[in-house]
Amino acid sequence: MLRGLLALMLTVTFVATAYAQDANTPDREATGGAQTLEDIMARQRGEEVDNSFRSEATGDPDSAAGIASQLGTLGGASDPELWRGLRFGSADVTASNNGPAATTLIQDGGMKWLRFREGPLLEYGGYLLFLTVALLAIFLLIRGRIRIDGEKTGRTLTRFKAIERFGHWLLAGSFILLGLTGLVSLFGRKVLIPAFGHESFSVLALGSKWVHNNVSWAFMLGLVMVFVMWVLHNLPDRTDLHWLRKGGGIFSDDHPPAKKFNAGQKLIFWSVIVLGSSISLSGLALLFPFEINMFAASFAKMNSFGISEALGLGQLRETLAPHEEMQYAQLWHAIVSFVLIAIIFAHIYIGTVGMEGAYDAMGSGEVEEQWAREHHSIWAEEELAKARNAPESATPAE
Repeated sequence: MLRGLLALMLTVTFVATAYAQDANTPDREATGGAQTLEDIMARQRGEEVDNSFRSEATGDPDSAAGIASQLGTLGGASDPELWRGLRFGSADVTASNNGPAATTLIQDGGMKWLRFREGPLLEYGGYLLFLTVALLAIFLLIRGRIRIDGEKTGRTLTRFKAIERFGHWLLAGSFILLGLTGLVSLFGRKVLIPAFGHESFSVLALGSKWVHNNVSWAFMLGLVMVFVMWVLHNLPDRTDLHWLRKGGGIFSDDHPPAKKFNAGQKLIFWSVIVLGSSISLSGLALLFPFEINMFAASFAKMNSFGISEALGLGQLRETLAPHEEMQYAQLWHAIVSFVLIAIIFAHIYIGTVGMEGAYDAMGSGEVEEQWAREHHSIWAEEELAKARNAPESATPAE
């Protein structure tokens, strides 16, 4: 799943930045090999430009264009050469700050990141969330609420203990806060500033940033708790195949047998664990800038195993500026979050309005016995057998 998301992000990024690439190399004879106006305009349009003619044009006074020529220089040690050296990392730079990005004064990934963040990321992410909500609403209108078919017994089974419910609500509550504050950050400039103005949005943005950064630790703690408590119950087994073939009884009144977690819940569980872990890792990279660099190493692994070639991405860049690592981390963080939010929408739907009695499992922890028999029959029989075989409470001696 992560491999597919990474391929999607890279593919969309490359398409968005190279859609207008011109196959013809500009004629630079008039500039003595220096860049032309067309080179500059191509970069501003987001096209891929072969910069080797610039990155290799430093330290040689004889290669400098004449002072009277178009875009001419003052010689090999001119200001243009200095800026080329800064851009391509060949300049001798010292800085009072010894941080990882202190000597990187220019990097080319910023505009590509900004265009993707303000364009395809917001557009497709917004469409994904809107379509998910719309489809769930249509499904509710067509299917209606899934009711308890049999007669209610009035008896209950303990489905989740207090510590399990605490872990679930810690994870769920923190994720909701993170999702809302993250969307404020992403859509603020495009949506909220035009609606409420800069001053009002600045207060909201500062509060959202503080909440997002601090609540993230609760999310990671909840993720660990949920994994430890439920991983054994979410391992695949044969009953899952039958449950999936029957559609879980969601599309009919036929309820296939299931253990404590059915196949649908297992898919939700592993989506939360895998995607939530990825969100957490990229979030840590953003919380501690330039300290956790994931993408250059990941691209190198994808190249070495042939994954990038198999996905049609060619050879990915294995050397990234520190700022580019942060830009990829931000995009990955947002893309995976959009996907997980859409999945959680479906989870919230089925656990509230979509199915009668489902919310009780995480509300009080007690579920109607008939509900358990219909939706988790194997687990229900195991629990009832335990109750029958449990020794009766001893009568206190008189």
